[in-house]
Amino acid sequence: MYIENIKSPADLKGLDMEALRAVAEETRQAVLNRVSKHGGHVGPNLGFVEATVALHYVFDAPKDKFVFDVSHQCYPHKVLTGRAAGFLGDVEDMNAISGYSSPAESPVYDNFEVGHTSTSVSLATGLQKARDIKGTHENIIAIIGDGSLSGGEAFEGLNEASELGTGIIIVVNDNEMSIAENHGGIYKNLRALRESHGECEHNWFRAWGFEYKYLEEGNDVERLIELFQSVKGTQKPTVVHIHTEKGHGFAPAVANKEAWHYGAPFNITDGSRPKGNAVETYEQLFSDWMLHHMKSDPTLIAVTAGTPAAGGFTPKKRAQAGKQHIDMGIAEEQAVAMISGMAKGGLRPVWTVYSTFIQRTYDQIAQDLCINSNPAVINVMWGGTGTMNDITHICLFDIPMLCSIPGLIYLAPTTCEEYFAMLRWSVLQDRKPIAIRVPSNGVIHTDEEMETEFSYEPSYKVTHEGKQVAIIAAGSFYQKGERVADLLKGYKVDATLINPRYLNAVDADTLEALKKNHRLVVTLEDGCKDGGFGERIASYYSTSDMKVLVGGVKKGLYDRFKVDELLADNRLLNNQIAEDIMNILWKK
Repeated sequence: MYIENIKSPADLKGLDMEALRAVAEETRQAVLNRVSKHGGHVGPNLGFVEATVALHYVFDAPKDKFVFDVSHQCYPHKVLTGRAAGFLGDVEDMNAISGYSSPAESPVYDNFEVGHTSTSVSLATGLQKARDIKGTHENIIAIIGDGSLSGGEAFEGLNEASELGTGIIIVVNDNEMSIAENHGGIYKNLRALRESHGECEHNWFRAWGFEYKYLEEGNDVERLIELFQSVKGTQKPTVVHIHTEKGHGFAPAVANKEAWHYGAPFNITDGSRPKGNAVETYEQLFSDWMLHHMKSDPTLIAVTAGTPAAGGFTPKKRAQAGKQHIDMGIAEEQAVAMISGMAKGGLRPVWTVYSTFIQRTYDQIAQDLCINSNPAVINVMWGGTGTMNDITHICLFDIPMLCSIPGLIYLAPTTCEEYFAMLRWSVLQDRKPIAIRVPSNGVIHTDEEMETEFSYEPSYKVTHEGKQVAIIAAGSFYQKGERVADLLKGYKVDATLINPRYLNAVDADTLEALKKNHRLVVTLEDGCKDGGFGERIASYYSTSDMKVLVGGVKKGLYDRFKVDELLADNRLLNNQIAEDIMNILWKK
């Protein structure tokens, strides 16, 4: 086996073509071994194996700099840069290797932490400028998939790379897919370029000022080497457009490219996955609700930005929705501005987005949506500790971010029934933009009768009246509040329990009423407490004698954390919260 002995890309240099093809096949099997046992991004990595072998054969990393976009195609790079054990070893070895480009893991070969899309060209232009100022001569290579080209930052990076006018190589890995299908006008030209083998009259890369080369055989090591050799050392901004096959070499991934973009562990022989018990998900429930109401309301529009699975819109459900579902590809900023325009135009748009990706849209939410007070709805999925845990994908910052924007109401339902009551009201109201933090702790049902109307001003719900201690537990942490209250009963403390429902502002009437017979208010939120919900409560009581214990995760960039450990480190385990409460009560 070759790859076990490849400690750096330099070990590829002396290999002949037959050996390089063997390296490519071994790398593909190593990637498959990892994703079948550990899970991860399957299709995009498999499609970029041959290109990675060719890039490392031709260029001279780490002197030459590679910048990967979103990191969905960086696994082969890791195999060839001394990290093969994370693909060939046991699961513990695999856990040691990030699924994303990571200088913390390999400062020599990984230049940036990258997990969000459309960034590679912009990052590479910074390296390009640094090289030009210092007078060095390394190659700067940005790798970007066709799906990432729909993101606005990709356009900004291309614009600047052309403006700089010096050597940069932009490898466009065109597999005709984003996570799902591509969306956007640029893909008409990409298709024309593919169909003409790069020779069509209209070429938007050339129009932007780039030298341009096309290769149809993007999974052929020999042809790729010839292509990369032809641009090595270029003094001009150059686009190398290669046509690859997503999932190449693994039949199930080729047959269903969307489903195999990312996946849990599977049987490598046939692609089957263990069948677990069917469980309800908010993704499935939301898409079913939308499809049902779309039948009677043609103005109801489901919006996604490159991740239709976030809203449960499978290919079948997208077909059922027809024009009432729109996916704009990887373009979250466009999504926000567009739903604002839709709402202004009399439609009822609901944009569903993962918490980690809403971070890309602060300005658009503030400027395009909230200043205009257009009644669009945003479904924020997976906010909290129990979802994605990679440093580039942590979902802890949506509460501080969204609650800092005036004019936005941010609701936090605690159960399935409360969520759909809030969703129904948010869709039907016509005064304000509304965001809803969909519970991330599973679908929990209640028999409690739900309100059908909600206020534009915060109105907390006292679910149990006690004394001494009031626990204000938001959204996915409401059930944690219930369990803490139960623990306090063992200390003869009957705690008040409050479902705040509103994250964006305080209910002064409820907070003021607590002063009568409470010494301590405890806030619990599933996210970053710095700038969050609880700190607003603490600020309200800052001039009073009320003590406030703010429960949340301290601000930090956590990488591949274990939930229980993170909760324990932040004193968020149920028993820890109860202990801290009692220590405050007992202190004179």
